[in-house]
Amino acid sequence: MIEMTTSTQDVLISDMPIPSVGPQPTHTGPPVPPAQRIFFYSSGDWEEFIKEWALGLHESYTQVKRLGGSGDQGIDVAGFKSDAGLEGPWDCFQGKHYAGPIAPSDAWPEILKMFVHVDAGDYVLPDSYRFLAPQGCGTSLNRLLSKPTKLRVKFLEAIADGTSLTSGMDAALLSRVRKLAEESDFSMFKSVELHEALAVHQTTAYYVARFGGAHLPAPSAFSEPPKELGDHEVNYVSELRKVYAESCSDDLTDAATFGSHPRFGDHFKRQRYSFYAAESLRMDARDAVPEGTFERLQDDVHDGVIETSSAEHGSGMKRLTAVLEHSTLVDLTSHPLVSWAGPQARKGICHQLANDERLTWTPGEQS
Repeated sequence: MIEMTTSTQDVLISDMPIPSVGPQPTHTGPPVPPAQRIFFYSSGDWEEFIKEWALGLHESYTQVKRLGGSGDQGIDVAGFKSDAGLEGPWDCFQGKHYAGPIAPSDAWPEILKMFVHVDAGDYVLPDSYRFLAPQGCGTSLNRLLSKPTKLRVKFLEAIADGTSLTSGMDAALLSRVRKLAEESDFSMFKSVELHEALAVHQTTAYYVARFGGAHLPAPSAFSEPPKELGDHEVNYVSELRKVYAESCSDDLTDAATFGSHPRFGDHFKRQRYSFYAAESLRMDARDAVPEGTFERLQDDVHDGVIETSSAEHGSGMKRLTAVLEHSTLVDLTSHPLVSWAGPQARKGICHQLANDERLTWTPGEQS
């Protein structure tokens, strides 16, 4: 028997947090495939996975929220299609982290709970109600989900008078629930197989952090830097100016002329190319991995070159050259973006660090 109540309870919901990278992912991925790894999840981990998966559905959701836990009113994850939340169009995602497939007897209490809370005014009927489980839905439930009319008939049989599912329920409430079920379109109830969920999840920025970096898409093609210097290039170009000024008496106040300088022109062009290679990587990473992943790559490069940068070199050019060369040797095999971080991008990251005033090429200003 499950206990039902007609009282409206406050729904405890948590806003979608910034994607959490969690434990440091590796480029080689976990020692077991994702499907097997999911088998060992806790119920909470499974709900987090469902939340991440829902964000990859490309539905017109204004917000995706995890509502699972005490007082969840039968909703593990909700996808809202308007600012009205549970009072407007929405999708319900019900996660069942069971050792085996979901059977009809597992689905009936959840469907009943939904109708009870709709009757109580806690939320409106969802546009779709999807079951997700590591082992999927069993044959019996999958067949019923494929025949909405028969699914309704079997559900009404499950909540008939005298059944264990409705034992102790208020008769008036049960009557209203039956009427609501009879009038509802049961095609809202669907199943999501694990391979389908993983295929969608793989397109999100959460996949690499959860399962490793082996499935990163190819980075976008990188084109030549723009002719005009951008406002975001001021600091690292200023650092290069100091390097050039150490051994050059020419007027270097106009950075726009650096590319045509007879002595440093080619060098400057190479540095800009590297900087924009790193900027391109930054933009690709924004959509492919969780927030903060690229910044951790910058931190790893910084940690790898700071001792070289801090050493005595005799000139800014020697320091710059040593740091850029060493950046291509830094061990980044534990980072999910290692396959994207080629020599040009690594050198460009050094210029990004100079842009952020974390590296300097002239003596006496090391960070």
